[in-house]
Order: sequence, then structure tokens, then C-alpha cells
Amino acid sequence: MAEKQHVDFWFDPLCPWAWMTSRWMEEVTRIRDVEVDWQIISLGILNEDNPENHHHGHDESMWLVRVIQAAAEQHGGEYYKKLYDAMGSRRHPGGMQDLEAIITESLAEVGLPADLAAAKNSTEYDDAIRASTDEARAVAGQDIGTPCIAVNGVGFFGPVFTPAPKGEEAGKVWDGALALASYPGFYELKRGREKGPDFS
Repeated sequence: MAEKQHVDFWFDPLCPWAWMTSRWMEEVTRIRDVEVDWQIISLGILNEDNPENHHHGHDESMWLVRVIQAAAEQHGGEYYKKLYDAMGSRRHPGGMQDLEAIITESLAEVGLPADLAAAKNSTEYDDAIRASTDEARAVAGQDIGTPCIAVNGVGFFGPVFTPAPKGEEAGKVWDGALALASYPGFYELKRGREKGPDFS
């Protein structure tokens, strides 16, 4: 029997590319023996020295990840994934732009107290978010974005899909990623992107 594979998956709910890669990862867990540890990476922190490259201003770019971090610390680590799913489905296939509404509706969906929304303005959680972002950089390199995954401890920026593979096709892509991750000297594979996000 094949050994269970472990994936660390770093996400920011603002990133459409991370969202599609996360949907691929969910497909993979259904058809391969894979466990995923869902963690935060912050676009706000990654781009703090390049404010023009943000989806929002620096403060707003931290809102969603702060609320998720607060929920995880106060109510349990399972809320990294639960709130990511709730926020991401609204932000990306749902097309919502109002971050405050995304937070309010997502907290209600997963059954968490509404007052957790106040965490969006609190820097109390920024050290933990920065530490998680730095962990992604430590395994995948400093010049990364989102999504970021580590397969059995070997980190990469990506993979980036549009749309995300489904079914056995998702499994075949995973098998390829696993093969690349198994080779110590592999660092980069990239081609130009000509399509925007396709959430179908």
C-alpha cells in the first residue's frame, strides 16, 4: 500500500489562483491517499513593500486572514479550512467584493460568533500570520506568491490552474507534482499565462 502523502497548503482568501489550486487539492484528497494541513499566507505581507501590487490597500488585504487566524486560535484549527471555504466561495465563484460582507456571512455560515469580525482591525494576529507566511517562504523560497504548497516538506509556488483539474485528471496532475517533489534538484517549471481565472 502506498504511503500517505502530506501537503502543507498556504492560502490567502483574496487570491483567485490559490482558490482554484485548493479546489484541485480537494479533488486529490478524494482519489489519492493525501492529507492536507491548511495554513495562511498573506498577500499583504508578501507585497508590503510593493503596495501597487495588492488586491486592496495593505490594511484591507489583512482583514480576511486576521479573522481566520483569530477563529483558529479561539475556536480550533479546523476553522482555517472552514472559513477559507466560506470566504473563498463568496469572493471567487460568488464574485463578492465587499470584504466586510464576506466576513459577516462566512462567520454565520460556519457557526462562529459575529463579534469575531472585529479581528479584521486588530494587529494582535499579525505576528502569527507573518510567521505562517515566513514558513511558506522557508520551504518554497523568498520570491513566491500564492498559492504555495509543500509536498512531504518540499515547497513550491503553485501549481496554478485555470480551471482546476477534476476527477482522475486531478489525480494525474498530483502524481506529476509528487514526482517533481521527489527529485531534490527540481526548482522551477513555468509557462506564460494567457487566461484569467475560470471557476467552472
